[in-house]
Amino acid sequence: MICRNIFFVLFIFLGIKLTVNAQVKLPALVGDNMVLQQNSKVNLWGWAAPNEKIMISLGWQKNPVETVANPDGNWKIAVETPNGSEKPYNITIKASNNIILKNILIGEVWICSGQSNMYFPVGKEDGTWKTGVKNYEEEIQNANFPSIRLFTVLTKASQKPLDDITGKWAECSPATIKTFSAVAYFFGRDLYQNLKVPIGLISTSWGGTKAEAWTSQSVLEQNTDFIPILEQDAKNEKIFQEKLEKYYADLKNERLANNNDSSFKSQLKKPKKEENKTSYVLYNAMLHPLINYTIKGVIWYQGESNAEKAFLYRSLFPAMVKNWRSDWNQGDFPFYYVQIAPHKGQNPDIREAQFIASKSISNSGMVVTTDVGNATNIHPIDKQTVGYRLALFAKAKTYGYKNLIYSGPTYNHMEVKKHSIELFFDDVANGFKKSKEDLKEFEIAGKDQVFYPASAKIKGKTILVSSKQVKEPVAVRFAWKAVPEPNLFNAENLPASPFRTDDWENKPNNNQGK
Repeated sequence: MICRNIFFVLFIFLGIKLTVNAQVKLPALVGDNMVLQQNSKVNLWGWAAPNEKIMISLGWQKNPVETVANPDGNWKIAVETPNGSEKPYNITIKASNNIILKNILIGEVWICSGQSNMYFPVGKEDGTWKTGVKNYEEEIQNANFPSIRLFTVLTKASQKPLDDITGKWAECSPATIKTFSAVAYFFGRDLYQNLKVPIGLISTSWGGTKAEAWTSQSVLEQNTDFIPILEQDAKNEKIFQEKLEKYYADLKNERLANNNDSSFKSQLKKPKKEENKTSYVLYNAMLHPLINYTIKGVIWYQGESNAEKAFLYRSLFPAMVKNWRSDWNQGDFPFYYVQIAPHKGQNPDIREAQFIASKSISNSGMVVTTDVGNATNIHPIDKQTVGYRLALFAKAKTYGYKNLIYSGPTYNHMEVKKHSIELFFDDVANGFKKSKEDLKEFEIAGKDQVFYPASAKIKGKTILVSSKQVKEPVAVRFAWKAVPEPNLFNAENLPASPFRTDDWENKPNNNQGK
């Protein structure tokens, strides 16, 4: 009898424990202060007891909606949203427990991702950034936009796809904007001031990371061009393990030599593993948990860490974009990105790879930053211009603003004209910007593939390039070096992207700038 009572008590205790553990839980993205994409079917999701019934009341509609958790306790439901407005709503979720989500807005939602230039905050961040953006104190003081909502994904790496992230939604204010992505903020602020609807910005970025870290394992494994990336990861892991084994062996010998004296302090340095440099680990930890969240599009600022293998980036970057679009299952959503700025540690090939990608990625756009870079600072502080130019693409291509020039001159093709080459461009409907200075950073070559500084003159909507040293020209290069200082703009003051008309193997050249 006593045993039976004990088992009964244990059963009740375990039953209570299971009930508590089975309460409905929500991912970090589905929370107070969030922005939901307007005029869409947006996902709400979470976890509950297997087969548990869940009722959801939406502040913008009369009738609640219902769903049931599957046998594994996962649930997801798509709900319709109205036009965007600054009216806050609540969402009530009822099951074995009740959850009330407060201060929800309906508007436009954008993912903001990449490496350090996307992560770069509006203000100073102790121990990390020497300075914030230009005029950061003024920008922080004026950042009173409660209808712009900010979500920063905590940096994390994982070998396996995760279901949740760490972070929370916050209203944009001087207190919250200081550590938020500057590019994302200036992009979102421009959209908010023009669209007049709430803006949700999800910043998921990490400095020093490569595109392969943001790409899924299956995509990397399915393309033979990307297998060497995974092989190098395996080699790096082996090298790290060997260093770790040596460290512990040396530490053991030190301890024995000092008779395990507890006061002895070793001078050995334990090797550190850079988890965020490995393939697919950021996709798993910082992107995969987001794919249920309905979005409008993506802005991206990355490429510096892939510069050494720029040719591979031509295919890797489009594959990553395709990977994201496939997983979100929202079609070819807008994907606007930033061509990396001039810097002494970069090469022109990575900018070319980004330029070529803009031709192969549908519904995309590339912001040129040759005029806002810094030769000695890989984190240039003019993030306002970058955010504004990203917003130009969104306003023109996504939101249908008419007669808006959103791109600088884009090289299209060339024609040889006796002793000169004529260059033809897109995005010069109103012509080029007139300048008292001669056009800079043009070079020209003949069949010998030796480039010489060239004279470049505007001829209507084309440019004629020539040099007395090249009688029979065959190729032109523009801003083709690590730190170019070009001055070719269209009438809207948007810069032309660096380009070359040839596909010759790059070789050091006495006539080519560093």
